[in-house]
Amino acid sequence: MDSASSTSPAEASPLHQRLPWATTTAPANEPEPDAGRPPRNTTINPKKKPSAISLRAFFIGLAFGISITLTFLALQRPSNPLWRAPFFIATLTIFHFLEFYVTALYNPPEATTSAFLLTTNGYSYNVAHTLALIECVFGNYVAPRYFPEQNYLHLFDALLPVGGGTSAAWLTLGFILLVLGQAIRTLAMVHATTNFNHLIQSRKKEGHVLVTDGIYRWLRHPSYFGFFWWGLGTQVIMRNQACLIGYAVVLWKFFKFRIESESTLFV
Repeated sequence: MDSASSTSPAEASPLHQRLPWATTTAPANEPEPDAGRPPRNTTINPKKKPSAISLRAFFIGLAFGISITLTFLALQRPSNPLWRAPFFIATLTIFHFLEFYVTALYNPPEATTSAFLLTTNGYSYNVAHTLALIECVFGNYVAPRYFPEQNYLHLFDALLPVGGGTSAAWLTLGFILLVLGQAIRTLAMVHATTNFNHLIQSRKKEGHVLVTDGIYRWLRHPSYFGFFWWGLGTQVIMRNQACLIGYAVVLWKFFKFRIESESTLFV
């Protein structure tokens, strides 16, 4: 009788055990790998969830796309000053995106949803931007159309009397302040790396040092300096008289309070 080759049960290798995606169970007499160990903490900080971060990034990108499109459409009519409103929204989306992006690159532990600064700055921050949009529409569209006898933009004409080039001169000044302010704030965050934080710290973190070189050699608080002039630049571009003054006063007081608080804690 012809003999056939055979394998013992211990040597048998069923097909499902050889498949790379197959799941096998440990023999009953062998303990589970995690047996006797305390359960692992798999809880993720809600502010660091990729889903929460990506959702905010998506809507910021969507807002930028819509606002920049509306800006270009409004500019198709040279006499249409309403391009300033969607342009302002576009600058806000760039600012908030860079706040998180630079944090994620140079200070990863702080790269949470709060780093977008969408709600971290409080209720008054959002109110200020809303009022800026309202004044922009009123001053550039409603007032000239329905109250032509009232020169709502007389303050700009008085402060920068350059004849027919008043609008162009203010736009140039506004863009310079906007770009310079954003660049200085971003550079401050890049240079400080993990020593930068959006919130005032009451306790010194391990490894934290006081940065005094680079841009911090010339400006003690470059991120505040940059945001202050960035904010004023947006209002100059929008030709907002009331909000220009309001932004200057509120931002000055806000950063004065922050600087005094940081100096007291000095962490």
